[in-house]
Amino acid sequence: MPDDLASTGDMKLDEAIEQWLQYDKNPKTLETVRQLASQGDVEELQACFGSRMEFGTAGLRSAMGAGVSRMNDLTIIQTTQGFCSYLEKSFPDLKDRGVVIGFDARAHPPSGGSSKRFAHLAATVLISRGVPVYLFSDITPTPFVPYTVSHLNLCGGIMVTASHNPKQDNGYKVYWDNGAQIISPHDKGIAVAIEENLEPWPEAWDETLIKNSPLLKDPYEDINKDYFKDVQKHCFHRDINKDSTVKFVHTSVHGVGHKFVQLAFKAFDLNPPFAVAEQKDPDPEFSTVIYPNPEEGEGVLTLSFALAEKEGATVVLANDPDADRLAAAEKQKSGEWRVFSGNELGALLGWWIFRCWKEQNSDASALKDVYMLASTVSSKILRAIALKEGFHFEETLTGFKWMGNRAKQLLDQGKTVLFAFEEAIGYMCSPTVLDKDGVSAAAILAELTSYLATKKLTLSQQLKTIYEEYGYHITKASYFICHDAETIKKLFEKLRNYEGKDTYPKSCGDFKVSGVRDLTTGYDDSQTDKKAVLPTSKSSQMITFTFSNGGVATMRTSGTEPKIKYYAELCAAPGNSDSEQLQMELNNLVDAIVEHFFEPKRNNLKPRPE
Repeated sequence: MPDDLASTGDMKLDEAIEQWLQYDKNPKTLETVRQLASQGDVEELQACFGSRMEFGTAGLRSAMGAGVSRMNDLTIIQTTQGFCSYLEKSFPDLKDRGVVIGFDARAHPPSGGSSKRFAHLAATVLISRGVPVYLFSDITPTPFVPYTVSHLNLCGGIMVTASHNPKQDNGYKVYWDNGAQIISPHDKGIAVAIEENLEPWPEAWDETLIKNSPLLKDPYEDINKDYFKDVQKHCFHRDINKDSTVKFVHTSVHGVGHKFVQLAFKAFDLNPPFAVAEQKDPDPEFSTVIYPNPEEGEGVLTLSFALAEKEGATVVLANDPDADRLAAAEKQKSGEWRVFSGNELGALLGWWIFRCWKEQNSDASALKDVYMLASTVSSKILRAIALKEGFHFEETLTGFKWMGNRAKQLLDQGKTVLFAFEEAIGYMCSPTVLDKDGVSAAAILAELTSYLATKKLTLSQQLKTIYEEYGYHITKASYFICHDAETIKKLFEKLRNYEGKDTYPKSCGDFKVSGVRDLTTGYDDSQTDKKAVLPTSKSSQMITFTFSNGGVATMRTSGTEPKIKYYAELCAAPGNSDSEQLQMELNNLVDAIVEHFFEPKRNNLKPRPE
């Protein structure tokens, strides 16, 4: 370490700082580390250099700033070098096919970091190795990257985004050549390759490389045309839209979605939605919301409701900042706004897409090859529809990386994958994009709304009809915030050793536990051999309890945020219309789970902000 910088007294930490000062060429992050070191600020240096960001199936996601634990120029270069090295070993034709890179509008002036800059540095690294790069010249929705991978038969894709995370965060999302997010073993292979390629390659910092390189291509215009054409092929564009009088409001929550949802409405012959002016343009500060996440509900939609009242619109659509998720609300006769849950939108979109497919496919034998997917923590409404209608339903692990990869397997087998969803407002309405896509979902939900209007029906009325026909599926989901990994571990370990070693709870308050599946350890007492069928992961916590009243509840940790999430569902048989009784019973079950399994006061858990 240079003489003017203080030693921290920790050899590993000093070595990490020394290496950083050798490798980093960003003047802002370099100066930040120099100042911290000269001041001997061990606590902050430990936060910056104590542990490197872990590269997993979600790629990377962290705050922007200096050090190996943060998103910055150097960690982007190191990550891309590892990814490039892994691609070189995996694809002999990498230099013929190439990689696509997209980015959102995030920026962090104190560290000089932004999604656009990170994308350009990633492109520089790849081009320095002779890899063709399809770098979008402007911001795009996340779904455009997996679409481009599939559409152009590329070896992989990178999307620089932190989706709906707080403003200081950024992320690095990776897609494989099948057009889906990476899953194991690729995450581990890339993580190893990053560690083997920490020193910046000779030309990694030289952004002039990409300015006139024949290896750099801009797919922006072509993808903007082709995406909307392809989405329409797989979705069910109807002439009724031209006569629709339904008015919509759309918000992009300061993200990238405005332009693309407008284009989607145009492609589907829908009247353009009214845009929330204060939120339609990208704003890295997310100045009008506390959390830029429409999953949080009404707080994010306040301005949308005000505009809808002004314009006489009855439906509000909201994308998260990278436009891969969709939230929706509908004005009720009472004048109140109903914000649909992710499960409720999944029921509506699944019903609609199957109905449209059925109209176009009169051959009943084709049903044997039709599939819909949902994550294990999402409502089982699609399973109920599938059982009655005769198509296949499959459950996957949480996250679209699992649904996207499974959908691709089924498509390669000649199957038809109509729809996939997760309760966290993520929807795959077309196999054109093997990931959640809030742009196409917005247009298709608007199309459904327009169709229902011709029948003098609302989304809420149609949802009730679906539940009456296939059985009410009442769900409740929320989360606790916990920044202490040790507390989280102890909470889950207590559940695994509830009444002695290796014993799970037999009851929860007044509710009897009838089954347990633990996808962290691989235990499932519903299987003869007690081994879970779904893949397991020791790096994340996830336990599902089944109760004797038919309730199912899952507790799991988040892969990208300091949260313990829970999901509960009660289902009634078709024809049982006592939804209020069902809701009351579910509320009581959730209250018992919170009290007995979470023990929030004892574990110092903070509830979801209102």
